[in-house]
This record gives sequence, structure tokens and C-alpha cells, in this order.
Amino acid sequence: MINLTYDDIQLVPGYSEISSRKNIDLKTKITTRFDLQMPLVAAPMGTVCDFAMANEMRKMGGVGCLHRFMSIGEQESVIKKLVASRTEDHINMPIMAAVGANGDFFERAQALIQSGAEIVLIDVAHGHHKNVKDAIEKIKTIKSSVDVIAGNIATAKAAIDLQNWGADALRVGVGGGSLCTTRIKTGFGVPNVTCLTEILKVANVPVIADGGIRTSGDISKALALGASTVMLGSLLAGTEEAPGLLIQKNNGLYKKYSGAASFDTKVTYGQEIRNIEGESTIISYKGKLDMVVSSLLDGVKSALSYAGANNLKEFRPEYIQITNSGINEAKPHLI
Repeated sequence: MINLTYDDIQLVPGYSEISSRKNIDLKTKITTRFDLQMPLVAAPMGTVCDFAMANEMRKMGGVGCLHRFMSIGEQESVIKKLVASRTEDHINMPIMAAVGANGDFFERAQALIQSGAEIVLIDVAHGHHKNVKDAIEKIKTIKSSVDVIAGNIATAKAAIDLQNWGADALRVGVGGGSLCTTRIKTGFGVPNVTCLTEILKVANVPVIADGGIRTSGDISKALALGASTVMLGSLLAGTEEAPGLLIQKNNGLYKKYSGAASFDTKVTYGQEIRNIEGESTIISYKGKLDMVVSSLLDGVKSALSYAGANNLKEFRPEYIQITNSGINEAKPHLI
């Protein structure tokens, strides 16, 4: 069996009666109970999502998952700020935060939920694990109206188990992040298209495609396969709302971007320096988040129009496998 990732496929255009891309509806589900107005989720990374990112994503109809690399009190304080902001503007997208699966995760989840978090994401690299099973069960005892997202996973068996354990959504993808070195260091991982395809065959809760997303075309491919949302790290890093100070160099402005399991992240947040499976870099400053997100959504709406789809439920185009020549042909080749 040939296993595929986003570069290996192209979506096939279909008959369309779409009169205007402006009318295309991108509403979707992030979990079994909570809806979004757009299918984008900011990743729970220290250089991607804190208050400013989560709040702006909420205002635009998406969601940002508040990262866990801070004290319980600090994370609790950010959740309270998000709740207060939502109370003032009445833009009722869910509030979401990450916890781990050991250590203080239960106390952290309790504090976050009591402060107003409605979705808790169990943020671990290998989600098909007893620790995740136990964490889902314990978090579910805190408040029945809170949904739990579990992952990361890469197999259908993992999806079946996590659903049986009570997960309300699945975070799918292992080793495909732009700064992730898991596949190099361990040899483990499944290419993203195959990973999604196999899991979506058995999924009965929303699926979040996580990792390997570099363009709006990749977002469109993940959604076409059946993912409900796409989690973004590098595409949102470097924006004004991303955490971190601007770094000025001779050739422009930058912000730091670090993988969740990178040496830099572990040092910054006082973690034990072991199991390094990520890198750090600087990324060009991109300006305001809304400009970046608007451009990505324009591409996704255009994709739906090529498929004749008015909404994401209708967006199920065929795809074909392509060769390296096809990959090259797909890029602008005059410049």
C-alpha cells in the first residue's frame, strides 16, 4: 500500500453552480457539541496561542487552544479574560485550553473548567496511551457539559479506542508538524492523507487535522478528506497576535517559532531537558492575524467552488495521486 501526504494528491474539479464564493458557508464542528463559523484552530503552542491569539480567533469565528506551558494560575487567568471578552462582545465561539495527561493535569483541568473553559484538549504527542484513557475519564467527571479532545493519533485503532474512552473529538497527525522531528528521531508516523483517510473511516466524532499544513490548498485537501477542522501552527506564527516580541534584523522583522517538544520550549518553560523532538526558528513577521486568516479562507472558499460545494458537508471531491512532475507543475514555474 502506498501511503500519501498532501503533496501526493490533487483534488479533481467538479461541476459547479456556485454564483459567488462569498456565499459559501464554512460552518463546522470542533467537537460533538460545539460549532465554529470557520474550520481553523490555533495550535496550543507557546509561540502560537495565548490570550491575544485565542481572543482574535474567537472573534473571527474560529477557536484558539490556549497552550499549557504556564502555571495553572496563569492559564486560569487567561481563561477568565477570554470569558470576560466574550461576555462583552457576545461572539459565542467556545473557549478551549490544553492540559497534559500526567502531573497536575487534573487540577489544571478543574481550574480551567471552573474559570469557563468549555473544551479541554489533552495535549500529548502519543494519544493512544493509557495515560490519555485515564485523563479522559477523570476530566469527564469534572463537568458533564465540557467536551474533551484527545490525540495525537495516527491509526484507526487509536481512533476507535479514544472514542470508546469518551473523546468528543480526535486530534489526528503524528510527526508532521513543520518543526517536529518525531519521524526522524523515532521512525514513527503516518503520512497525513493516509492517516486522515483511515481514521475518518471509523470516526463518529469530529476530526481535527493537525500537522503538515503549509497552504490553503493543504487546508482544503484535509477538509475534502472529511476533517471538520484544521489545526494551524506555523501558518499563524509570526502574526501580531502570536506570543513573543518582534525581532529586528537587517532584512526585516521576525518572531520566534518553537516546536512544542523543542529544546527551546523546554528551557523557556522550565521543563526537564529530555525527549527533544522538535526544532526552533524565527519566522517572518506577518502582520495582523485577520489578514492571514482571510487569505487562507479565501483559498478554501475557492476550493469549494471548484467542487461545486456550498458548504463543508457537500465538499467531498475526488482526488488523484500525482508524481513529482505533477507537484512541480502545480507550482508557479516562470518565477
